[in-house]
Amino acid sequence: MSSLRSLRPLISCRRFSQPLIKRLALPNLSEARTTSSWMTRWNSTVTQDPMTGELTSLPDIEVSRLEITETNSPKQPPASSSLVFGHTFTDHMLAIPWSAVSGWGAPKIRPYAPLALAPSATVFHYAQALFEGLKAYRDSTGRITLFRPDMNMKRMNTSAARVALPTFNGDAVIELVKRLIRLDKHWIPDLPGYSLYIRPTLIGTQAALGIAPPSEALLFVICSPVGPYYPQGFKPVALYATTEYTRAAPGGIGAYKLAANYAPGVVAQKEAAKKGYVQNLWLHGPEHYITEVGTMNAFLALKHPDGVTELVCPPLDGLILPGVTRDSVLNLARDHASGKTLLEGLPESGKFVVNERPVTMGEVKQAAEDGRLVEFFGTGTAAVISPVNRIGYLGEDIQIPTGPDGMGPVSRPIWKQLVGIQVGSIPSPWSVVV
Repeated sequence: MSSLRSLRPLISCRRFSQPLIKRLALPNLSEARTTSSWMTRWNSTVTQDPMTGELTSLPDIEVSRLEITETNSPKQPPASSSLVFGHTFTDHMLAIPWSAVSGWGAPKIRPYAPLALAPSATVFHYAQALFEGLKAYRDSTGRITLFRPDMNMKRMNTSAARVALPTFNGDAVIELVKRLIRLDKHWIPDLPGYSLYIRPTLIGTQAALGIAPPSEALLFVICSPVGPYYPQGFKPVALYATTEYTRAAPGGIGAYKLAANYAPGVVAQKEAAKKGYVQNLWLHGPEHYITEVGTMNAFLALKHPDGVTELVCPPLDGLILPGVTRDSVLNLARDHASGKTLLEGLPESGKFVVNERPVTMGEVKQAAEDGRLVEFFGTGTAAVISPVNRIGYLGEDIQIPTGPDGMGPVSRPIWKQLVGIQVGSIPSPWSVVV
């Protein structure tokens, strides 16, 4: 009991101290591009000889070992207008096995088909599973690009390390994904707003019961053609600021894209729907700090008495997933605020600031009552930006301003710039040619 008492200051419901935030927070992914290599590689390629104790290197993923088996029964891609997100899959998939004895095996691109797994596979019993989501776009010239795939690989490796799954050479996986996309490129609809959604997944496959790092794993990638998230134009959503459920806790797994983070949110989402809301707004602690919007990152814009517009995003304090779209929005907004790359429609750089800081529902409610709440929106790969028009909180609705097109004055210019980069109409190093 004394040890539990000693933990009470650490797990207090008060917002974390700055030193604790630094210990719990996942490194900023934009900074990770130039920091140490642990973001792309961990220790899965190193093993210790049981006899000599000598550290030896296991094979990592090698593109040169790729084996391709094309399908004998290619499917006809469906009409673009009939696509439902995540329900249609291309002809081929990528699969790469791993074992603790031999490391990463030969990558194989093969026909899309069910996986053969034992009922005792660890993924079924201990949630040893993680995934990523990114998109491939076709521009007006037919060129196909990926949007910031290095960020997804770095985050995927971080998630793998958190649950003792093997990590890997992210650059090699990007190259293999490119090969897969080239083979199935005819599945990318040649229409504005359409893309190919790519789902890299890593699971523990060892056929054994027992909570331990798995001795076998499988990394696989499947692809799905998708249409625009808002085919009829932006439709603002209503959120329920849930005080009944919690998405993440200090020292937990909220900052990692693990499968275990998602299933528990379904019941909370169903409860929100019963109350007339589209999705949850996740809160933390008795102060009701804002963390995430459903499965998206949260942003809000505030107007201050001095005329300055502040774009606010909750910080990466260990509870929040470091979204690629989140990072992209912050980078574009900061470039505008600094005068580096101005975005038409945003307040002039001297009247616009960007902050990652804690924000409570109390602050949002007060800002709305004072007429200073400019807008509220979520960001993610699927929707890019999702505007919010009301938040249900403690028995009342907080109304959020939106423009005639459903968006707000801050999100609209950022969305326009971001989508322009994604589809190739605006040149950017974030676009990686397939």
